Amino acid sequence: MKVYYSDTYTFPIPEGHWFPVEKYKMLRKKLIEQKTLSEKDLIEADLATKEQITLAHTTEYFDAFEQGALDPQSVRRLGFPWSYRLFLRSIASVGGAVQSAREALQSGIAGNLAGGTHHAFMDHGEGFCVFNDFAVVSILLQKEKLAKKIAIIDLDVHQGNGNSAILGNNSSVFIFSMHGKNNYPFKKISSTLDIDLEDGVKDDEYLFHLKNNLPSIFEFKPDIILYQAGVDTLKEDRLGRLSLTKDGLVERDRLVFSECIKKDIPVSIGLGGGYSNPIDHTVDAYCGTYKVAKELFKC
Repeated sequence: MKVYYSDTYTFPIPEGHWFPVEKYKMLRKKLIEQKTLSEKDLIEADLATKEQITLAHTTEYFDAFEQGALDPQSVRRLGFPWSYRLFLRSIASVGGAVQSAREALQSGIAGNLAGGTHHAFMDHGEGFCVFNDFAVVSILLQKEKLAKKIAIIDLDVHQGNGNSAILGNNSSVFIFSMHGKNNYPFKKISSTLDIDLEDGVKDDEYLFHLKNNLPSIFEFKPDIILYQAGVDTLKEDRLGRLSLTKDGLVERDRLVFSECIKKDIPVSIGLGGGYSNPIDHTVDAYCGTYKVAKELFKC
């Protein structure tokens, strides 16, 4: 199983900033220690090009971000202070998503140890998301005629408002988002199918909703699934407000991957959110997604 990673995924942020940037290195290390992945499975992510990123974003936004020319309000909305390292990290993350999707179309399964940046809009970033990797990938695959119909399964606890803003008028992209009703973003932008969950939802209710709604996605008959496998639905997550266990997340992944295998649809995994305290809970849950993928796809 090919999985894309870059040392640029970890970038400097001010001391005391509560975004757990260390999780990227911790995840890579743990996947190897647990023998879920080997070093040869991990491939350096390419930097996405300006041409690729501006398929989903305005040239003005790309240029302003590259040059550090964002206005203070835009920086606050993003949640990160600007740095050129953040720019490099962001284009590497999109590059890894592009490579993962292309590989999935060839082999059936691939992943990117970052990404799922579903809050980035065409002309601005927000919610720790600079460029929208799934939007770029969706438009690029269609432009290159590698896929006609694409489905995004977004199981991050936060609704993918950026995905819907950029791709919502594209009838050949199906966006499914199952998320916290009362959580960020507080102004949702409708997906193809949204499932709003009340605070405190536990495994059984969550899995019931997922199982009942997956058929709608596969009736769309996508050529590829882009899976936003965020783990901020964990009960330990500081930003989640739901109450899933790690076993519940394993079953979540098993449901998604099993249906992809049954319908012979390739799947590309994006990391998504995770903000537990301590961050080890998040890293363990991310590892669980890859263990299930390796097991079911026999790769």
